[in-house]
Amino acid sequence: MRTSNTLPSGSVFLLSLLVLLTLGSVPFLSDSVLWSASDGARTSQQSHEDFLRETYDKSEHMVPMRDGVRLYTIVYTPKDRGREYPVMLFRTPYSVGPYELDRFRTPLGPTAEFDREGYIYVFQDVRGKFRSEGDFEVIKPLSRDRPGSPETDESTDNYDAIEWALEYLPNDNGRVGQWGISYPGWQTVMGMVDRHPALAASSPQASPSDMFIGDDWHHNGAFRIMYAFSWLSSNARVRSGPTESRSGRFDYGTPWGYEFFLEAGSAANIDEKYFNGDVIAWNDFMEHGTYDEYWQRQNALLHLDGIDHPVLNVAGWFDTEDFYGPMSVYRTIEEMNPNNQSTLAVGPWLHGGWRSMTGESLGCIEFDQPTSLDFQGRLQFPFFEYHLKDKGEWDAAEAVVFQTGRNEWRSFDRWPPPGVRPTNLYLRENGTLSFEEPEVSGRGVSDQYLSDPNHPVPFSAEIRTSLGHLWKVEDQRFASTRPDVLTYVSEPLTEDLTIAGPILANIFVSTTGTDSDWIVKLIDVYPGDAPPSEACAVPMGGFQMHVAGEIMRGKFRNSLENPEPMIPGEVTRIDIDLKDRFHTFRAGHRIMVHVQSSWFPAYDRNPQTFVDIYHAQPEDYQTATQRVYRSSESPSHLVLGVMR
Repeated sequence: MRTSNTLPSGSVFLLSLLVLLTLGSVPFLSDSVLWSASDGARTSQQSHEDFLRETYDKSEHMVPMRDGVRLYTIVYTPKDRGREYPVMLFRTPYSVGPYELDRFRTPLGPTAEFDREGYIYVFQDVRGKFRSEGDFEVIKPLSRDRPGSPETDESTDNYDAIEWALEYLPNDNGRVGQWGISYPGWQTVMGMVDRHPALAASSPQASPSDMFIGDDWHHNGAFRIMYAFSWLSSNARVRSGPTESRSGRFDYGTPWGYEFFLEAGSAANIDEKYFNGDVIAWNDFMEHGTYDEYWQRQNALLHLDGIDHPVLNVAGWFDTEDFYGPMSVYRTIEEMNPNNQSTLAVGPWLHGGWRSMTGESLGCIEFDQPTSLDFQGRLQFPFFEYHLKDKGEWDAAEAVVFQTGRNEWRSFDRWPPPGVRPTNLYLRENGTLSFEEPEVSGRGVSDQYLSDPNHPVPFSAEIRTSLGHLWKVEDQRFASTRPDVLTYVSEPLTEDLTIAGPILANIFVSTTGTDSDWIVKLIDVYPGDAPPSEACAVPMGGFQMHVAGEIMRGKFRNSLENPEPMIPGEVTRIDIDLKDRFHTFRAGHRIMVHVQSSWFPAYDRNPQTFVDIYHAQPEDYQTATQRVYRSSESPSHLVLGVMR
């Protein structure tokens, strides 16, 4: 096994220019210009655009797919025809503009370094979006999973786009690479399925994989109402035909999303109140409240066999949109393709942060180095250069991951790394945590709180209408003070404690209702004398850093396909996967755990009665007394992968 505290060698460290992008209200990262590395010097966006004008020709095309639908495509070709270049394909629902032939995207590649080295770039508006023909379907299933449907999907469109490029574009070297973040990342995954023979390298970044289990629309069946509303209202409205115009942002009429979604009521009310049939996908969601065929057909993981070309899979530890997706794509490729050539890169980033920021910090949490530039210069650029041009070296380990807390890059031959020991951390009496199992027995050994869905626990202390990107590292003191949040905390650690891999919560609970949500959060509590954060000028003494958290909708505890009511008063085990982390709790810090039953409006409210939650009526929303048990018979605990 090869381990290291640094990234693998490759390109030299590259400085970068910043083109500002506001990500806070844009779920599913858009394709706006972001951070790029360029010639080791800080230059302006305009100077790079001038370079592109001098170096590249821009042309536009209507590319026919196999069913005759034409997709609008912009091509940037190096003026120097004296050598051959690989093709870089980027397909997106967010517009390939600027559409004017005298204006250029900046940069063209994942970073400006690609532009300097020379590639043929093919940008395509996907079917039904912007200047392309056809109809757009959100997370369109593969045609093989839709008997009787037209034999076109994102996989076939990707194949046809590559076939066209190789036939009609000059000076290509016969190799194609593709990349994309978020929705374009998912389209990259679809392009890997039944891939074109010329596709030689793929980098799906923050790609969703399953929209009911763990990505954008739901987590374990709990509906991410705030996120779904903002994305669909901006990106999935019915259009009359090809256009260059973007849908306008929704006017909430208030700066406080908590108030907006509370007044809206259940999710099914949204269409009549705000969408008026203009967002087809929203109404589709409302008819599919369980993990039925509608959702199962969208599961990308079912199609990842036969992935035999090099893949660079990218994720951010604190991605609030798509963390389950890239981690599950990585694991599935490993399981289904034992001889695959894949690398997993995970850094301390928000959604797409490896391209949208330099990565020295996130919120108030500092990482002591420009982690995004590290990734860009030492992983992403060498990956494509090597596999598309045979240039340089590619010696990256299978997993290149950033260890938060210690703030170090590490390399491993697999993820989770070897030497990780599952260790139970128990909820104990008087709001404490211990690695020692409770010895006290009896049904009364529990803690309780009153959960009121009409006064839900907010997911963030911020006043905002969109989900945002910082709540996964936000100070949790606002939640610790609420009576409907159980708080457990350890003694200060006498030595560093490092966890790696999945975090599991096994909690024993009961409710007086017939359904409930159960949320568990893992938190790193800073010591009282912690120095202020330079990233946000906030005192860090007592700061409660949100490390990981996840939700389980009670009725789906045994099956996402066949929900079952909870039996009032019955002790029930709830298992929750808090997903992977690689984090060190430093000596002097404390470990904290929260248990609560609402996380609003990141997730819609559970009425705490066994009903179709999408269509719940006001009278369905009932208070419930929740108990969390911590006896020897019902030892609620977290399972941490502790590295020794």
